[in-house]
Amino acid sequence: MITIKILVVGANGQIGKHLITFIQDYNHEAKAMIRNEEQAPFFKDLGAETVVADLEGEFEDIAKAAEGVDAIVFTAGSGGHTGKDKTIMVDLDGAVKTIEAAKVAGVKRFIMISSFDTTREAIQAAPAGFAPYVAAKHYADEWLKGTDLDYTIIHPGALVNEEGTGKINAAVKVERGEVPREDIASVILGSLENESTIGKEFQVVAGDTPIAESLKLI
Repeated sequence: MITIKILVVGANGQIGKHLITFIQDYNHEAKAMIRNEEQAPFFKDLGAETVVADLEGEFEDIAKAAEGVDAIVFTAGSGGHTGKDKTIMVDLDGAVKTIEAAKVAGVKRFIMISSFDTTREAIQAAPAGFAPYVAAKHYADEWLKGTDLDYTIIHPGALVNEEGTGKINAAVKVERGEVPREDIASVILGSLENESTIGKEFQVVAGDTPIAESLKLI
């Protein structure tokens, strides 16, 4: 198996921490992008490299963080309940800066963790307080699709902290449902190892199909 070096943006989030653990367990190399050194011990204990860069900070810091990796995973998010300012600065501007940083650093493979439904219809249907978040994700996704990067966009269902089952339901469109964060981390790693997911975007909820098998059917 070829070893992949992966920059995880949003590494200190719940999905990010699961992903870093899995990357190390599968003998790939993880580079955790964190906001400050205080977050470093968790990742260093796993044997992962860390790099300090703030999505709300300078583009050059993100571009430097992206140097020397084979793939970038964007798992960062302000969440649907922060102010509109954070939504714009993290979920839109932070995402676009990371995409552009990938280009500068010569990193072709890019995995985006988006929201479950980021269509124009979803923006219009969302409650007023949630609509800015969906809109930010929509335009970040569109920006990525407009590049020549080898992208995969993953749209998870309602995220829960239950133990992963290793089984999902994934397709361009699925019924809304929950999915463990641990399983989304496994879907990310599976997508990185499966080139058939390049240029694809799909929704994911808990299901009955093993992750590796499900990704082959996307």
